[in-house]
Amino acid sequence: MWVPSLLTAGVVLLALPALLLGVRGLFRHRGYSSAHPGDRAPVVVIVVLRALLVLLLFSISAVLLVSTIGAMVVDVELHGMVYVLFVLDLLVAALVLLTFGRRERRPVRRRASPAAR
Repeated sequence: MWVPSLLTAGVVLLALPALLLGVRGLFRHRGYSSAHPGDRAPVVVIVVLRALLVLLLFSISAVLLVSTIGAMVVDVELHGMVYVLFVLDLLVAALVLLTFGRRERRPVRRRASPAAR
């Protein structure tokens, strides 16, 4: 009974925050200049791939939550594929968090030069 609880906690504590941060960082891209229209195609490809990754993370997390909560309610043993999906979910969540799910750091403010005083 504690294994489905651990799987549910893993999805809730890692995959769902990664999903939220991934959705927030979906359209954020550095280095794109609207002055160069030729740069638009790679940005579109990156946004589409990010959207597919977030959709994959959402679907795997939903399947895992439904199966683990259902197994706890009905008190049945989990299928072996649930563990494989759990590892895949953690890997995709780590990929999202380490690539486009990170918060953008603000540029460090330079201190005023003592010579200006």
